[in-house]
Amino acid sequence: MKKKILIVDDEPSISTLLEFNLKLAGYEVRCASDGEAVFDFLKPFRPDLIVLDLMLPKMDGLQVCRELRKQNNAVPIIMLTALHDVSDKIAGLDHGADDYMTKPFSPQELLSRIQAILRRTQALPGAQESVVHEIGPLSVFSEQREVQLEGKHVELTPKEFELLLYLCRHRGKVLSRQQLLHGVWDYHFLGDTRIVDVHISHLRDKIEKNARSPEYIMTVRNVGYKLAGPGGGTAGVDSSLA
Repeated sequence: MKKKILIVDDEPSISTLLEFNLKLAGYEVRCASDGEAVFDFLKPFRPDLIVLDLMLPKMDGLQVCRELRKQNNAVPIIMLTALHDVSDKIAGLDHGADDYMTKPFSPQELLSRIQAILRRTQALPGAQESVVHEIGPLSVFSEQREVQLEGKHVELTPKEFELLLYLCRHRGKVLSRQQLLHGVWDYHFLGDTRIVDVHISHLRDKIEKNARSPEYIMTVRNVGYKLAGPGGGTAGVDSSLA
C-alpha cells in the first residue's frame, strides 16, 4: 500500500513541484493551502507524514504542529521554512516537528528525509527486541514505547523516545551528533546537528531533576553525548521482559 503524504503550503509552485516528485517516487499525495485545512484531511486521508510550511494563512505551521501534538497525534512532520534564523527552526522542533528544511531546498533531499523518517516510524516497535532499560529510577520500555521516572509516566514525543531508546541501546558509549543523526533520524548525509541538541535539551527537561546538571544524559565536550546512571555512573541493568 502506498504511503500517504500531505503537503501543506500556500505557494502553488512549491506544492505542485513536491506533489509531482512525491507521486513519481510512489507516494499518494494530497495538498492543502492553509493550516486549518490540515484537520480536514486527518480522518479521510490519514497521512503517514505531513510536509508543513511554517508561514500559512488561517493557522501557521507552529500552531498546526502544536494542536496535532495536543491531540496526541504522532504523525511525523517535516517543517518547511523560508526563515534562516536558528530560533525559528528550533521553534518548529519545540512544537513537535520531527525535522525541518530551509527554502529553497532540493526536492531530492526532502524525499530522502521523508524516506528516512518513514523507515524509522513505520518499523514495528518490539519486532527486534522486547527489553526494559533501567537506569536507577528511570525505566524505558522498548516494546510499549513508554518511559517511567520513579514509577510515573513521562510524556515524550515519538522522536524523543527514539533518541532516548537509542542512547539506552548504546549505554555508556560516547555518541557523536552525526552518529545520533544516522541512528535516530537515519540520515546518511551531513545533517544539521542542532536537531540533536534540541531533542537532547527536551529530554533533559523531562527526565532530569536539573537539566543544567544532568545525571543521565551527559555531554562529552567537542564529541557528543552518552547515557550514564545517576551521578554519571553506570548503575542499572537491561532486563528482558517476561
